[in-house]
Amino acid sequence: MKDIAPDRYRLQATVHGRVQGVSFRFYTRRRATDLGLTGHVRNAWDGTVEVVAEGQRAGLEELLAFLRVGPPAAVVTQVDARWVAPTNTFGRFEVRY
Repeated sequence: MKDIAPDRYRLQATVHGRVQGVSFRFYTRRRATDLGLTGHVRNAWDGTVEVVAEGQRAGLEELLAFLRVGPPAAVVTQVDARWVAPTNTFGRFEVRY
């Protein structure tokens, strides 16, 4: 495992609402990539979207702000977010199935 940079953080978020079937994963991946973040986004069995992202705190805060609104067709009702230690194991940001 690589050394963990002291200025890297990890955001784990679960997004609730009408967030599946509205291109939420596509827009999240695009936003995270534009912000230089690594990690993944995936639909969960319970209708939520799960996001794990690592990178600079400012970029992660911007991603979290996006998750609270979502793309145009989404209706976000709640975002459960927590900050944990980064693992530095991602090479890019991807959609997982």
